[in-house]
Amino acid sequence: MFTYHTVVSVFTQFYRHENSCSSSLPAPILGGLQDTLPQSYEPDDKLHQHSLRSIERGIQRKREVDAALPFHSIFHTTLMQDTSIFNVAGEGSRVDPHRVPFRTLHSGARIPAIGLGTFGSDNVSGEQIARATEEAAEVGFRHFDCASVYDNEHLIGGAIKNIIQSGIPRDQLWINSKLWNDRHGEDDVVAACQKSLDDLGLDYLDLYFVHWPFPNFHAKGVDVSSRDPHARPYIHEEFMKTWRQMERLVDEGLVRHIGTSNMTRAKLELLLRDCRIGPACNEMELHPHFQQSEFFEWVRSQNIMPIGYSPIGSPARPQRDRTEEDTAPIEDPLIVQIAQKHGVHPATLCVKWGQQRGQIPIPFSTNPKNILANLQAVVSPPLSDDEMRRIADVDRNCRLIKGQVFLWRDGQDWRDLWDEDGTIAP
Repeated sequence: MFTYHTVVSVFTQFYRHENSCSSSLPAPILGGLQDTLPQSYEPDDKLHQHSLRSIERGIQRKREVDAALPFHSIFHTTLMQDTSIFNVAGEGSRVDPHRVPFRTLHSGARIPAIGLGTFGSDNVSGEQIARATEEAAEVGFRHFDCASVYDNEHLIGGAIKNIIQSGIPRDQLWINSKLWNDRHGEDDVVAACQKSLDDLGLDYLDLYFVHWPFPNFHAKGVDVSSRDPHARPYIHEEFMKTWRQMERLVDEGLVRHIGTSNMTRAKLELLLRDCRIGPACNEMELHPHFQQSEFFEWVRSQNIMPIGYSPIGSPARPQRDRTEEDTAPIEDPLIVQIAQKHGVHPATLCVKWGQQRGQIPIPFSTNPKNILANLQAVVSPPLSDDEMRRIADVDRNCRLIKGQVFLWRDGQDWRDLWDEDGTIAP
């Protein structure tokens, strides 16, 4: 439950922090909350009917109290990061995994059409994510998207062991991992994959990605100004040396499929021209405000499956990935309207839209009710053709994960990473 008292508690915490005091909220602020919020949000109250925008408007009406101002932006961010507000699961404590749709890859293998993301955005502990992995398996998830750079695979490995010991066979799980940027060297790829296998407690991975097409590294928790002093642009000859080692992983049975992530069409065209084993999947940012329609369709035309990260707009993404121009798909009026019609939260609708469109969404959550709600989204009745068309029209070309920390020259724009003009930036 998302309660009025929870909101007051959050506001009080920030008020005391910002004002270095231990007092309660001033009466005008408290009155503003009382005027704006119902006393509780049950799942059936449809949180979107009392959206965060309306909460903000109520706060704005109380701006004559100076202390209210810092709460406006802080409160919005805090609620977006507090997954407890997404308690939107319907009846039933689990979903039969056999009801979850699958996609067929070029190998003939079937991959579940939704996965659990495991990147905690520098905000969530590895222990919490490992626990969420087990909880996700209990409610019916079988696809888990991991990466070495998330620094939690050694903990997720314990969760996977428990999942298998609970009676779910390994061959019913689909587990991904990713090669991080500082391990692109020819002598590093196999060792990096083996490290992920050891941490996860596995003999093989179903899918192993090259996380970014650049060998440019950043430390955990850095800000947007951080740059790798050895950073360089995409150099196809170097990338192909990395890819040959990825192909070797398939040959040696350490991975079943290999894939790309954060790629562009210009780079993928070169890879497809020169590879011996092509990418089975391409992981890319996909949500209603960043649909990448042309690239999305081209990827599918190459028999590559798009896997969509940030499917609800990554509300808890690191601060380095935030700009004033960013928009939030879960606050889009059309998304809210259609979600209300279907009796679900806008976040759930975004997941549903993504899976129905043809991508594989990998939403992240550590809240059991949200995890279940995301899975229920892909087995509930589909959106209508008209609803899908209307959602297609809300695309704002708003990339949220811009990747500035991977730039290699002073004065560059983040768009240089993404080859927007169809050419690879030197």
